Amino acid sequence: MRGATVLTVFLCALWAPDTTAAEEVVTVVFAGDIMLDGLPGASIARGDDPFAAFAGILAQADLAVGNLECSVATTGKPEDKRFTFRAAPRTLPVLARHFSAVGLANNHSGDFGKAALSETMAHLRDNHIPFFGAGADLAAAHEPLYLERRGLRIAFLAYDEFEPRSFEAGRSFPGVAWSEDQQVIRDIRRARESGADLVLPFFHWGFEGEPKPDARQRALARKLIDAGADAVIGGHPHVTQGAEIYHGRPIIYSLGNFVFDGFHEEATRTGWLLRLSVDKHGVVSWNTVVAKQDDQGSPEPALDAPSPCGSRTELFNCRAGEH
Repeated sequence: MRGATVLTVFLCALWAPDTTAAEEVVTVVFAGDIMLDGLPGASIARGDDPFAAFAGILAQADLAVGNLECSVATTGKPEDKRFTFRAAPRTLPVLARHFSAVGLANNHSGDFGKAALSETMAHLRDNHIPFFGAGADLAAAHEPLYLERRGLRIAFLAYDEFEPRSFEAGRSFPGVAWSEDQQVIRDIRRARESGADLVLPFFHWGFEGEPKPDARQRALARKLIDAGADAVIGGHPHVTQGAEIYHGRPIIYSLGNFVFDGFHEEATRTGWLLRLSVDKHGVVSWNTVVAKQDDQGSPEPALDAPSPCGSRTELFNCRAGEH
């Protein structure tokens, strides 16, 4: 496995959360954009694993979640847009090896039409990969995914803000959950009322290549924390966008790419893997591990590269294993 020696050292020295109730703490990992068409798909077809260098970090988490940025189907025709992605179903056993669930609310889930999206969801079910942010109709797309570990019930929600809006689910047809402020707020509150200890929304927002969040992202993230979200996590810009603490809760605006080929700039080949330590009161502490994509679109951990980390009260710039 690439980087195995360094990774072993990293896992032994990995930053530990400051908590006195370790049995109640759950670690949740979020990966950015995962695209299994193109070179990552070809890598899997050869018997390789594009997640291999991060396998130990992902396995250490209680829950690992990523944004699946493609359809997974054998049917459908490409939509009229610049880039369309459709991965082969054979990629999903590899994804299932590392991830507990995936978000589907993005601008590529519908690249090959609604039938292909339905096929994607069927393949995910067949491979025992829960998903959220898309569904057979509008209600299903907005339904939280509840996952429980060590007595903590966590609700995951996902929303898309980037065109085409034609990918949105309707009352009687499949699609993704579109980000409408009041609807998202209702979803967060409903998840709380349904017994969720934590609510973690995952957004596809912002503009590609922009290194900082815009006013819309900042305002919405704060509004959602005011509504009860325990953290707000974002992606889509293909670059990282920084983080902040608002009312003691973290906002990580963009995780950038995780598994994705076709990018050549340093910024677009650098993402973050987010690691949250949570309890019944919310996020105890968190850090990010820098992920550098190689020419095949596979990530390697860059353990000496600084990236954001924090606690309930402070934001830091750390290297893996620090703080």
